[in-house]
Formats: sequence, C-alpha cells, structure tokens
Amino acid sequence: MKNLIAILFFMLAGSSFAQNSIKKVPLIPMKDFFKNPEKRSFTISPNGDYLAFLKPYKNRMNIYVRKIGNDKITRVTNSTERDIPWYFWKGNNRLIYINDSKGDENFRLYGVDKDGKNAKDLTPFEKVRVGIVDDLEENPNEMLIQMNKRNPKIFDVYRINVNTGKMKKIAENPGNITGWQTDHDGKLRIALTTDGVNTSILYRENEKDDFKKVMTTNFKETLSPLFFTFDNKYIYASSNIGRDKAAIVKYDLANNKELEVIFKHPEVDVSGLMYSKKRKKITGVSYTTWKREYKIFDEETKKIYNDLENKLKGYEIAVTRKNKNEDKLLVRTYSDKSLGAYYLYNVPTKELTKLVDISPWLNEKYMAEQKPITYKSRDGLTIHGYLTLPVGVEPKNLPVVVHPHGGPWFRDTWGFNPEVQFLANRGYAVLQMNFRGSTGYGRKFWEISFKQWGKTMQDDISDGVEWLIKKGIANPKKIGIYGGSYGGYATLAGLTFTPNLYACGVDYVGVSNLFTFLKTIPPYWKPYLDMLHEMVGDPKKDSLLLYEASPVFHVDNIKAPLFIAQGKNDPRVNKDESDQMVKALKAKGIDVPYMVKDNEGHGFHNEENRFDFYGAMEKFFAKYLSGRTEKKKTN
Repeated sequence: MKNLIAILFFMLAGSSFAQNSIKKVPLIPMKDFFKNPEKRSFTISPNGDYLAFLKPYKNRMNIYVRKIGNDKITRVTNSTERDIPWYFWKGNNRLIYINDSKGDENFRLYGVDKDGKNAKDLTPFEKVRVGIVDDLEENPNEMLIQMNKRNPKIFDVYRINVNTGKMKKIAENPGNITGWQTDHDGKLRIALTTDGVNTSILYRENEKDDFKKVMTTNFKETLSPLFFTFDNKYIYASSNIGRDKAAIVKYDLANNKELEVIFKHPEVDVSGLMYSKKRKKITGVSYTTWKREYKIFDEETKKIYNDLENKLKGYEIAVTRKNKNEDKLLVRTYSDKSLGAYYLYNVPTKELTKLVDISPWLNEKYMAEQKPITYKSRDGLTIHGYLTLPVGVEPKNLPVVVHPHGGPWFRDTWGFNPEVQFLANRGYAVLQMNFRGSTGYGRKFWEISFKQWGKTMQDDISDGVEWLIKKGIANPKKIGIYGGSYGGYATLAGLTFTPNLYACGVDYVGVSNLFTFLKTIPPYWKPYLDMLHEMVGDPKKDSLLLYEASPVFHVDNIKAPLFIAQGKNDPRVNKDESDQMVKALKAKGIDVPYMVKDNEGHGFHNEENRFDFYGAMEKFFAKYLSGRTEKKKTN
C-alpha cells in the first residue's frame, strides 16, 4: 500500500504515464468504499413469510424486518454504539443477535420480536463472552449457549429461554473443553478438549451417559466434526488424519473408525459440506482454490444451481439462507469487482427477485480485476496470491502496496475487497500473497510456518515484492506495505528486517513484541497457550528467537515512514503493542503518526472511524508513494 518519498526521476519518467492514464478512471470518493452498505445479511423466517436484514440507522447497522410481498419495513433494534455484527431468526416471531461494547469482544445475547417489541438483554453480565452451541430449531423458546461466566478461561453450556433470559447450566466445563457439539435433536454429544498441544474428542451415545475419550491427536492432526449423519449415529467431519490435505469423511466415533471418504481435493483442504435438512441428504461440498468452488452431488440441488448460474451470468453465486420448507432461497452474487446483490429465489416457480444491490454507488466498470498469481519463494516453495492492477494504467513501474493478510493462519481469497479496490483506484498495484502458514493448502504448508514469524514467512512476502520488481510492474523506489493484525506485524517486520525494500508502511492493530503479545492474549485463549508456544515460540525456551522476531527491539533499522492505527479495547492485540512501537520510535527521534480510537477493538468497525483511518492512510500513501488523493473541498 505504500512507498517512500517520490523521486523526481520516477515522477518524470516511469510514473508519469501511470499518473496520466489513471485520469481516465474517475477518483472515487474514499467514503464510497468504506461506508455502510445499503442493506446486507439477509435472512428468511423459518415459515418463509418474512425477511430480515441489516440496514444503517444513525450510522450503525441495525436489524429491519419486512413481510415478503409488502414494501413496509420495520426497524426492530436501536443499536447506536456499535453495528450489530450477527443475528438469526429464532422461530417465526423472534430474532436473536449479539453485540459487544467498544470492541471488547465480550459479546452479549439479545432477543427482540419481529415487530420490535419484547427487546431483552438475555445475558446482562460484565466481561462475559457468549457463543451459540445450538439454536434448537424445533424448540421455539429455548436454545443452547456457552459462556465463560463461571471462569473467564473456559465455557460452560446453558439452556436459555429466549424470551425471559432464564437459564440453566446443563454442562460444566472441567477446564479443558474448548468446544461442544450437538446432534440433530439438540442433544449434547461431542466435546473437544486440549491440554495445550494434544486435542481429544469426547463422545457419548446419549445425554444420560458420561463423555468418553474417543481419540487424541497432536493439534497438527485433526478430525473436525461438522455435523451428525441424519440418523445421529455417525458424523461427517473434515479430517487430515493420515493425509496432507483435509478431506470430508464419514466417521464412526463410537468405534473410532473412518468409514468413508466423501470428497477430497488434490491441491487444497476441504471443509465445507452442504446438506438438505428437509430431505436428510448431503448435497455437495465447497472448497477454495484461487476462488470458491462447488462440487454438487445431488441432482435437485444441481438443477437449482444451474438455473441460478444461467440467470446470474457473470457473477459467482452463494445460497446463503433457506426457509424450513427449502422452497425459498436467499442468494447472493459476488465478484472481484462488486459486493454483489441479494436475490430471493422461489424453487417451485424458479422466480428470481432482486432484493438489493449492496453498494449501488460503486460502478463495476471502474473497479480493478483481482488476478490469481503464483511465484516461487527463495527456497523453492510455490506461493499463491493475487495481483490487482489499477484500471487504465500500463502495468510498468507502478507504485505498489503490499498487503499481507492477518491470522497468520488464515488466507486471502478472490472476491471484492474494498481496501484493495480503494488502493487500485488511487493508482497503486496491490499484491496479496498466501505466505507459508496460510490455511487451506494442507498440513505441510501450514507446519513449515511454525516459529517462522519474521523469518521464512516474511521472506515469502519479500520474495513476492522481488517478483513484481523483476517483472517490471513495481517501481522499486515506491513500494509500501500495509496490513492488519498479523499483517500489521508483517508491516513492522518488513520495515525493520528489510528496511531497503519499502518506502513506507501502515501498521493496523499489529503485533510488535512477541513476548508481550503472548502474555496479553484473552483469558479464553489460555487453553491454547502451549500450542501458540509451539507455533510462535516459547518465551523461555525460545527467548532469542522471539527477541529476533520482535520489531520493537529493532527500530534502529527503520528507514521508512510509518503510520500506526490501534483500537483502545483490542482484546487480541493489546494497545500496548502499538504504544511500545510508538514509544521506541519517539525515543529514536521519529514522530510516528499514531491513530487510536477509544471505542474500537481489533479493527475499526464504526463507520466514522473507518473514514478517519482510510482518509489518513490515503494521504500518507500519496505523500510517500505519489498516488492519487482526494482534494479537500473549499467553500
């Protein structure tokens, strides 16, 4: 995303063509990329009569409801502090949602009727995090949740009345359970445990029995239960046991035996299994190569997808929700150039009704193509990634923003990314890469990242930059780096460990000190601490490794300008991570721009804060990479 001070030679020579050509594409206002969408997150009531969706109210995303066939909409929530991040229908009359306070991720559970009445905070507890175990679809009044109310490190299971908030604890965590799972009847049948490194699956035939340990594996080898077979006898799972790439399998937990491989892919992990609850049938799988793909098993489902693809040519599609009878589907389109639209599809009549364009103010013809790429790392590893080039510009000698993803055990995928499109519109080529450790490429590719923060993981990023330079796409004097979370760490590592490679950097809620990062993780991450020590490094056994990989101890190497942004209430990457970096730079005599938002956590979710951050980023990159920027309007 950034580069150093513009050098006259490049402004007059290589970059002059780019700056002139980009004028063919209008400068799209920054706010158009980052403002709240028109409507999003559509769901349908179980009876298929009502739609719910999120829509802005006082600059915050709130839940609205409308009856299908009626244009009148009713706002049912009044959240003005934070966007509502997630919600669902509980029966045909009530909606359940979660929200936190100022980004602390201590989510509470709320309920409200579809007419906006009977609103209730169902878990009014301070510093307690709620999660959903089972919504108990067939029970209109109750659901199963998990909370760390008794002990902040672990989660017990409660049966809660969604109207009154009355609850009863039905399973107490002995201290090592990290996940719970029910069968199709809502019975608690599976528990996942960890001792920090080894993972076990506990199983029982019914709720009267005690849980018994079925299997134990090192965390590198996993059997991840997805859901039970429809007779509740076996499970479907994603498993990499005995294989490098995770496959979808049918598994007999009672006898600890793999029964059948449902689907596997030679290049990537497979973890998405689709099914029809009504017809009690698995219907297909989804997986991600360079983009999301489907393999449909079921003829009825295949006909639906074929019809949708024929009607929505030019876009990828995803069926996001369905009613209980499965005759009404919510469909979303997407692409690399569009946030897409929502549609309602009537299965019997094949009628497709558009509900909304998510961001109608963004014109696709001005958006850039996100192209899949591969390159070789210095040790011969194939690295997959994406390159987005500004529209209307010859791909030569361009300013570049390198944009490593967070996680780091995550991956970038193909699709609309407002940050990437924003930067491309400003005239930057944007490079994203799935460096070693990125998920989805198998166990070996993941494991070779262990204890490699700032080392081979960072080399994969640097090698991508060198690849762009060798191809003549990148102006070697105007390469910047920007990322959030682990991507923020990679930004700091890039500026400290390869100071001659980058002209500037933007660190967004990034880790600067691996010692303090491992000390300040949320309490509910503590069961995984030994695993983190094996993956990142042990502060005692690997103190030299962590010191060498912590950018805060190497600020003397930094040559390029740096901009840092942080949420005050971040529970994952504590604000102290950014404070330390700023303090160290100031001690060196460098006044680093530092943006802190008091009502945010791990990333800026409130619209006005996004505007502040990306507006400041735009100016920062324009200063050091000579990209385009909006001019202040004068009265």
